[in-house]
Amino acid sequence: MNTLQLKGNWNITKGKLKEKWAMLTDDDLEYIDGKHDELYGRIQKRTGQTLAQIQQVIDDAASCGCK
Repeated sequence: MNTLQLKGNWNITKGKLKEKWAMLTDDDLEYIDGKHDELYGRIQKRTGQTLAQIQQVIDDAASCGCK
């Protein structure tokens, strides 16, 4: 998933991430253009998941077919 696709579907993706990891807050999921590594780090810190697991969940959530 590239950054443009992620940004375009972010509100949908954010909702799906909150469903999976209820402990995430809006601040945790604040997407700032060009800072996706920081976003992954915040999610990783909260969930204890690996970077690869987080990227897979985000890719799955963002590719919901809602384009």
